[in-house]
Amino acid sequence: MTLDPHLVPLQLGGETLMLDGRGAVWWPERSTLIVADLHLAKAEAFAAQGRFLPPYDSRATLARLVELINAHRPDHVVSLGDGFHRRDGYDRLDAADRQQLDALGLVTRWTWLSGNHDPDAPNGHGASAPELQLGRLHLRHLPTPHPGQAEIAGHLHPKAALRVRGRRLARPCFVTDGQRLLLPALGTFTGGLDVWAPAIAGLFAGPFDVLLCGRDGRLRQLPGSRLEGARRVKVRQGGT
Repeated sequence: MTLDPHLVPLQLGGETLMLDGRGAVWWPERSTLIVADLHLAKAEAFAAQGRFLPPYDSRATLARLVELINAHRPDHVVSLGDGFHRRDGYDRLDAADRQQLDALGLVTRWTWLSGNHDPDAPNGHGASAPELQLGRLHLRHLPTPHPGQAEIAGHLHPKAALRVRGRRLARPCFVTDGQRLLLPALGTFTGGLDVWAPAIAGLFAGPFDVLLCGRDGRLRQLPGSRLEGARRVKVRQGGT
């Protein structure tokens, strides 16, 4: 059997997951695909405010979803909140994008967790939930400071930077310490927060690893201490 080059195994809270370098989590035992922060219809929401962006972000994000669903054939897809950039995002999609999302809803079961941008499932497609317990893992949008059990969360759009042959490389990434896993944003117009920003680094009492999502969909795993931001934090703390 040929191993998928996009996948890296991860033990989280006693469960075996596969991190997909295209920006998702595949949970084979439960046939569940987990994605975070799609922010569909973000360009359309900005346009309504008079800030015009090229209206292709939703189509690009949906294409990523199609690729992931075709690769894994999940029985269940979980969106970790902010599936849409606004509550009315589904209605703001153009007809072709709305049709594509509807088609995805027919091939697999969906659970849309509540985010700070979108509290409900889009137009009744799939189920809505504030949080979700699957096996020994808790799935939610906002990571909690002291979750009490292993969790998978979104919201923070983590990215990491390092120097490669004198050049700075910054990429979306997964962040984990074996008890908590933060997912990168799958959405096209989402930006990112450096993993050494207090909002992310402050969630981890000890060392953490990052897995950078390469442009080719492969993952590169590094300890957080190897990243560019780690040295700045040490200097502020009086380290060397």
